Amino acid sequence: MLWVAIIGLVMTVVAVAVAGRRALFLFKLATVGPPAPERIQYAKDNAGAEIKTQLVEVLGQKKLLKWTPSGVAHFFVMWAFFILLTVYIEAYGAIIQGAITGRPNFHIPLIGQWPVLGFLQDFIAVACLLGLVAFAVIRLRESPAKLGRGSRFSGSHLGGAWLVLFMIFNIIWTLFLARGAAAANGNLPYSSGAFVSIPLGQVLPASGLLEEIALLLHIGFMLVFLIIVVNSKHLHIFTAPLNVLFSRRPDGMGAVPEMRVDGKPVDFEDEDLDPERLGRGKIGDTTWKGFLDFYSCTECGRCQSQCPAWNTDKPLSPKMLILDQRDHAFAVAPYLMAAANGGNGHEDTDVLALLNKPLVGEEGVIHPDVLWSCTNCGACVEQCPVDIEHIDHIIDMRRYQVMVESSFPSEAGVMVKNLENKGNPWGMSEMKRADWIAELDFEVELVEEKMPEDAEYLFWVGCAGALEDRAKKTTKAVAELLHIAGVKFAVLGPMEACTGDPARRLGMEYLFNMLAQQNIETLNEAGVKKIVATCPHCFNTLANEYPQLGGMFEVVHHTQLLAKLVDEGKLTPITPIEEKITYHDPCFLGRHNKVYSQPRDIMSKVPGVQTQEMHRHKDRGFCCGAGGARMWMEERIGKRINTERVDEALTTDPDTVSTACPFCMVMLGDAINEKKNSGEAKESLEVVDVAQLLIKSVKTPV
Repeated sequence: MLWVAIIGLVMTVVAVAVAGRRALFLFKLATVGPPAPERIQYAKDNAGAEIKTQLVEVLGQKKLLKWTPSGVAHFFVMWAFFILLTVYIEAYGAIIQGAITGRPNFHIPLIGQWPVLGFLQDFIAVACLLGLVAFAVIRLRESPAKLGRGSRFSGSHLGGAWLVLFMIFNIIWTLFLARGAAAANGNLPYSSGAFVSIPLGQVLPASGLLEEIALLLHIGFMLVFLIIVVNSKHLHIFTAPLNVLFSRRPDGMGAVPEMRVDGKPVDFEDEDLDPERLGRGKIGDTTWKGFLDFYSCTECGRCQSQCPAWNTDKPLSPKMLILDQRDHAFAVAPYLMAAANGGNGHEDTDVLALLNKPLVGEEGVIHPDVLWSCTNCGACVEQCPVDIEHIDHIIDMRRYQVMVESSFPSEAGVMVKNLENKGNPWGMSEMKRADWIAELDFEVELVEEKMPEDAEYLFWVGCAGALEDRAKKTTKAVAELLHIAGVKFAVLGPMEACTGDPARRLGMEYLFNMLAQQNIETLNEAGVKKIVATCPHCFNTLANEYPQLGGMFEVVHHTQLLAKLVDEGKLTPITPIEEKITYHDPCFLGRHNKVYSQPRDIMSKVPGVQTQEMHRHKDRGFCCGAGGARMWMEERIGKRINTERVDEALTTDPDTVSTACPFCMVMLGDAINEKKNSGEAKESLEVVDVAQLLIKSVKTPV
């Protein structure tokens, strides 16, 4: 056995050295860019939540188990890596003990002869084999050659995936060969429990040479696999837990990260601020968390399969957005690291051109059409099993394009000018923000300097709710419902300005800061503590993004407050609404803030309502196409997203489509009107807010 130990240990030293060299390279590459201290701080501040996330997402595979059978297969293959570590401890112990004593009958102290462990080792190995079969079937059934663009594996590095499956198969069959040979020679630590290895030992010959060769094969395949892993997409085995640890989403996507330079929040009043460093213009501007995203991508394509842009024939694939950056980073890595160490990277002009290749551009790493197709809906982030934050990458690149290159869709420029000059995307006078109040038959208090003493909530009406005719119906319904329930509230009227969400999602961070600071100052001076908002974009910005600038308020969406009032008996739906209704989940209410139940709870309390879910709903809901500042951009490529969503809604044969977002009302309403004109939808079909349904039922007909 001495020769076995020597060969095994030499192989191990060489493989670990090769893998370690690659790991060091990956670490150095990831740290060439700016730091991200806020990620480390967040993990420290939320240690309890992070431990729970590791248990649920990493060990429990919560996200992957949504996708059966692939999720179940991955669950068993992943756990095979953990449990079969004990087999490798036994294998190394056997070759070392065999070299010393001549008898490779090593067992792990305390637990090494426990039948339960022997059973678990064999069980997980068999489950892993079945998982490999499932993976192979799924990849054949959903191959790009068969499904084309419809395959979630479209664009993935397919050869590497098959190689990894083959290597794992080799590890498993050599595991059983080594354990079976050990059983045949009386060296297996388990007298029972190992339900595959023990019977296998009864049919294999009692051969010391066979056991020695099997041990070397098993260890050898594992070491080759280790080298393959650190050089392939399966690096996620090591990096995914880290990526989950340093993600910023304990429950929902919430806020866009602050813009930072050298790890510090940008101060736009700083005269020494270098505008060229705003956002991400080159791959070297990527933080280590961005590189961790690159390393963690499994190329599974779940993000791609859920993306509304990709599903309507636009060029954006969230998966390829990450992979294209990763491939470019690896291509320039030696020169990038040399430049980070004080050199110029290379004198060759072609190399310098590659190193300075823009992230976004006609000849860049990412085509502009890819960047501007994103609606920020969050479907990609929601479904990613390793918590890659695609939206953060897109926002950072947009920031550079908008504030440094001044390169963005021309029609969005009108929206920006309107925000700068009038404080709303439509460019209407701020004095019109209170016009809707005159249409009510009761008084609504306007905040002049301070919140009225008896007002519990500030009703944040929002630009759409105050200025867009369809959204004003929701505003009036909510105001009337609060009045009926006896909830005292006030509004800012002309003092209210856009929260800045369209500017931030476009990438115009400076304008967002200006609007946000203006609103925070207004709210603080008025003594506002609690806010109710009807627009999910306003809700998300006020609740999750204003705290970055010191705006700390208790914010609820109107569906949350109305559902509470119904539960408390302060609002009682009485009048039946005999309609079949399908509900559309707004992305910034659902995926971004995990508000799914309250709108449905309200509808369930309205007599007569029959609800019918669309195929894609809740965390897999399909976007209306308005987010990410897309509301103010033309949709020129592929099928319109709102049309795709309405086509899905029509499959439920609804009388009404309900939602809880003014942007969704506009987008879905426009698509439904087109369907009416073409005769594909009945004339009575309309889009209404949940609040409109509730007020219709609460108010008894005269």
